[in-house]
Amino acid sequence: MKDKQIINLFKALCDENRLQILRLLQDGEKCACKLLEELNITQPTLSHHMKLLCDSELVIGRKEGKWMHYSISSEGAEIAVNVLKELTKTSKKECSSGCEKDE
Repeated sequence: MKDKQIINLFKALCDENRLQILRLLQDGEKCACKLLEELNITQPTLSHHMKLLCDSELVIGRKEGKWMHYSISSEGAEIAVNVLKELTKTSKKECSSGCEKDE
């Protein structure tokens, strides 16, 4: 994954409203109108948050009539987990004095 994609992923996760949206989507697909009922934000603000979540590939959207319906992308979620694992992976080696050091 490219650095820009990783930045988009973490940017999507570093906001209370976006975390709340992800929690709401854990129960399955939701229409934007239902998300607005649950959140204390305006429609333009929701659109902004959904754009960031979709750009991160954590959320996918589909248009039905005049409304967008959103759901968590299982593929995007798996990628996010793998990115975090890769970024936090350490390799321990013994230094000459017998202590462990990160490489």
